[in-house]
Amino acid sequence: MKERIIEELKRIEQEFEVKICYAVEAGSRAWGTSSQHSDYDIRFIYVHKKDWYLTIDQKRDVIEEPINDQLDLNGWDLRKALQLFKKSNPSLLEWLHSDIVYYQGFSLLEKMKKLENEIFQPKASLFHYLNMAKGNYRNGPQTETISSKRYLTIIRPILSSMWIKKYNNFPPNELPQLIEELIKEKEVKRKIHKLIKNKINHDDPYINLDFPIIHDFIDKEMNHLEEYARKLVVPKRDYTNELNVLFREMLEEVWS
Repeated sequence: MKERIIEELKRIEQEFEVKICYAVEAGSRAWGTSSQHSDYDIRFIYVHKKDWYLTIDQKRDVIEEPINDQLDLNGWDLRKALQLFKKSNPSLLEWLHSDIVYYQGFSLLEKMKKLENEIFQPKASLFHYLNMAKGNYRNGPQTETISSKRYLTIIRPILSSMWIKKYNNFPPNELPQLIEELIKEKEVKRKIHKLIKNKINHDDPYINLDFPIIHDFIDKEMNHLEEYARKLVVPKRDYTNELNVLFREMLEEVWS
């Protein structure tokens, strides 16, 4: 599959006249919860030629290429990516933290990682993940059987928020790592590992769970984290100048 992914990335470069700086896996494969039927969610950052940016017209700054049911490619233009990086956009930061790197042709990934700890805004990421958890919890089925995948879409953002609170930096993508580091209650940990096992081995079955234990964990942590996030102060420093420099450096590096 990796060879097919590289072929598609090269095709995108030619078709859209861009250069891809790096491409990674996102979604369940990056989170350590994929089954044999999980698709490949490829995410990448690309750079147009210099003249593309020298215009008063607003241009499309994403490339979306759903190849088939198994392979999906989605990329953001460098300028868009850096604007989101400045805001600590968690989707982008997850790309930076993916351990599955399909392609890396330039120095952008390393340069962004060097700036990440300075730019990172815990409050923005906390509210992003908390809103994700609350939305998935509210929209999920409230019955005695529930999709393991649905439960994991609630639990993973909660654990990501817990990591941010504990360490004040962006969390790793891998759900098993978050579980081992953050959950002390043995029964809660056992239940969540059971969810992951069922998701991986049985392609997202509907299973019976001891709801009070999981629900109590979710409710307790969401309330506690939301109260904590509200009290956080947003830093006032503006990193626009540093990111402008990075933007110009990458244009020069890619197209020199």
